Amino acid sequence: MKFLFTALLLLAGLATVVKAVSNQRSNGKLNIGDRIPVVTAEDQDQNLVNLAQAGSIGYTLVYFYPKAMTPGCTAQACSLRDAYADLQAKGVKIFGVSLDTVDSQKKFQQKEHLPFVLLSDRDKKVTSAFGVPLILNSLATRQAYLFKDGKLVWMDTHASTDKQARDVLDVLAQEP
Repeated sequence: MKFLFTALLLLAGLATVVKAVSNQRSNGKLNIGDRIPVVTAEDQDQNLVNLAQAGSIGYTLVYFYPKAMTPGCTAQACSLRDAYADLQAKGVKIFGVSLDTVDSQKKFQQKEHLPFVLLSDRDKKVTSAFGVPLILNSLATRQAYLFKDGKLVWMDTHASTDKQARDVLDVLAQEP
């Protein structure tokens, strides 16, 4: 019980720190205008996805979440699922990333009927390339990155859960 309380305090403190830097044009690793990192990960169907190649043309949203099938992560994914037609109309490709296994990603995608790709980052190469902090070295923090033609145009280092799609659509409405 003491460990759980300590972990919750740590999470609360981390959330405060992450939120405090949310309006920056950098997360310490990526800056607005930077190219999408060259990194490869396995998707829910065991296909290798090269994010730099996949995100080189049009809009690409790469969002990070702590754990598949948990309440906040489900709300975030379902927000994007429910607005998928609107996002597709703007040409947005979506990639969700967590440290979950390929099997967990597949179950999450099927259970929630997610029409986009989920990447398994078990080796932490994607989170490292994007500069996404980890909680207890085992959970990615909730963040979102929008690229246009391979260049970073927007980042949210304290990504919302049920409003994730609205945040992205608001940014797209302001894009030329």
